[in-house]
Amino acid sequence: MGRFLQIAGLVIGLAGLVLQFCISIPASMEAGRSLLGSIIFVFSFFTILTNIGAVLVYTSLLSPTFYAWLPAFAGARMRTGVAVSIALVFIIYATVLAQLWQPQGLFLLCDVLLHYVTPVLFVLWWLISGADGRTRWSDISWWVIYPIAYLVYALMRAPFAGEVPYPFLDIAKKGATSVLISAAAITGLFLVLCVVAVLADHAVARTRASSVR
Repeated sequence: MGRFLQIAGLVIGLAGLVLQFCISIPASMEAGRSLLGSIIFVFSFFTILTNIGAVLVYTSLLSPTFYAWLPAFAGARMRTGVAVSIALVFIIYATVLAQLWQPQGLFLLCDVLLHYVTPVLFVLWWLISGADGRTRWSDISWWVIYPIAYLVYALMRAPFAGEVPYPFLDIAKKGATSVLISAAAITGLFLVLCVVAVLADHAVARTRASSVR
């Protein structure tokens, strides 16, 4: 089952990302951005970056002999960190962003694939095959670097690009206080997910150990 979820997640994740690039870059250029600006714009979304991370984790563990093709993405810390991040993608989109726009056609398909399908597949795969009890509470300090670094990037880019990837990060429209509250709430949610992930990782390892005895 774990191998099936890994292959399914890899194929669907790659398909969703490729399709997203193929439709978003031309649409972005039609909106007035340059080719380079359009590429940067697409890569400025937390969803895109996190789904790329999930694809790299899957790819790193494709070898039937368990040889890590991409060692940086094969470790327990990275697997769990990506599981937490992609769970955040699912939750924020489902509870906040899905109500803010109504994508149609291929854009709707990409939204469903990258915000719902790939997160569910990755978390299920992680619970079945990726969790091994090796995560530590200290890993949380590493995982939280990713969303904080992303937040800093998005806010620093905004004055130069004149846009933000997500409306709740728009200081010009929402105000600094509102953005700060949103950022704090999302960071808090991320930390809660980190705690849940560590507990789940250890619980899965204990369950496997008990079943072996």
